[in-house]
Amino acid sequence: MGDPLDGDRLSAALSALGVRPGDVLLVHASLRVVGPVSGGPDAVLAALRRAVGPEGTVVVPSFTPENSDTSPQYRARVRGLDAKAREAVRASMAPFDPALTPAPSMGALAETVRTAAGAERSGHPQTSFAALGPAAGKLLAGHRPDCHLGEDSPLARLYEADARILQLGTGYDTCTAFHLGEYRRPGPPLRPYRCVVSPRGVRQWWEYEDVALDDGDFAALGAAFEEAAGPGVVRTVPLGSAPCRLVPLRAAVDFATGWLTEHRPAIAR
Repeated sequence: MGDPLDGDRLSAALSALGVRPGDVLLVHASLRVVGPVSGGPDAVLAALRRAVGPEGTVVVPSFTPENSDTSPQYRARVRGLDAKAREAVRASMAPFDPALTPAPSMGALAETVRTAAGAERSGHPQTSFAALGPAAGKLLAGHRPDCHLGEDSPLARLYEADARILQLGTGYDTCTAFHLGEYRRPGPPLRPYRCVVSPRGVRQWWEYEDVALDDGDFAALGAAFEEAAGPGVVRTVPLGSAPCRLVPLRAAVDFATGWLTEHRPAIAR
């Protein structure tokens, strides 16, 4: 393993990818995959903010599946437990608070953005986003609590803003923007979700129905997108131990909508 990445090398990689002042970036990062960075996630965030400049905005998913009993994380947590132990786990789940609830499964950079001075966060109790920059409020406003990642979520606002997706050590299998294509294809299946909330300070379980999110074929979708994209649409450079990509969000969502329409059956209602 080479020397840890420093701010200059991070900035050079972002410049080579084509990140520019004024950009709106939806960032997915696995710093474990990228490798050691001098200064850790704080240094990565500083490099991102320098790259987009004072007029640019950095957005990250700050999802919280830990307070739901319909999430894969919950199922993994209670696997093998008896009914009493499962109920104890459910009783221990804290309600979502946009100002305080951590997003540990989203990675160190996402948590660094979420907790940074001046950061804003959308209000969805399961699929919130956090952002830093002048467009943060507009991008995160109006995240309807029964719409994870559809037209009433920050993903649709990022689409309107012509944002770009920055993948730092991650792949298309975790490309959140593809989920907007799930909502835009005809007849997406629906399913119930449950999580813990606290309206007016009272802890309670809340159940709602929304599109059944499924990222199981996103790696194949991403490979098809890159194959179909024209030269220069997706830019890739090495960063530490990982390839990193800059992807136009609109193009990715538009392709995903068509690809998912073709590859997944519609549900008659």
